Amino acid sequence: MPGTKRTLFDPARFLEAAGVTHKMVQLKAGHIFFAQGGMADSIFFLDSGRAKLTVVSKKGKEATVTMLGAGDFIGEEMLAGGTELHDATATAITPCKALKLSRKDMLLLLHEQHEFSDIFLRFVLLRGVRTREDLIDQLFNNSEKRLARTLLIMAEFGKPGEPESMIPPVTQEELADMIGTTRSRVSKFMNKFRKLGYVSYNGRIHVHKALLNVVLHDRLPDQTARGPVVADHE
Repeated sequence: MPGTKRTLFDPARFLEAAGVTHKMVQLKAGHIFFAQGGMADSIFFLDSGRAKLTVVSKKGKEATVTMLGAGDFIGEEMLAGGTELHDATATAITPCKALKLSRKDMLLLLHEQHEFSDIFLRFVLLRGVRTREDLIDQLFNNSEKRLARTLLIMAEFGKPGEPESMIPPVTQEELADMIGTTRSRVSKFMNKFRKLGYVSYNGRIHVHKALLNVVLHDRLPDQTARGPVVADHE
């Protein structure tokens, strides 16, 4: 349901119980939480809004790694030990409100608030599962199916509550980076999805439930039943 807050828990009671100092920050769309190569000394809990993680290669090529929504932690790598620098840039793609915690206060919360520790552990495990699914997606699915899955994730299908059918602002170049293909192929697939009624445009992209058919089944309407799906990595 558009506008429904998806935060999984209220962190205020944990902070109050532990006597932890914190700071609520608000970022405008396009502003960054932290930059790749910057000091990893804080972690953020995204209370509202959408953000993305991007990386830049040594040759200067930028790629979008993942999209983040309310209820996600940002910058959890600072707790891994031996990681002093961020390996990606976190950018707000819509206005964001987030709780900022220092490494010291985050560790205090994890040690003293067991319920909070359980919530954070679940987040880390789910992030690991999502990363593995992304890798499998890149290895075995063709780019058309990878695009369908990415759009569904951005629309938060599978999360509690009704999915947000209107996804955050994203360019075809960013979608191409996320699924490992070219902008022209993304354009071709998006036009096809629109004609099939899987998505619609009205200034922003609206994702319809029918798009699940592309991910849950092995073939699109115009694919033959016997034709194998061959992974492509253009």
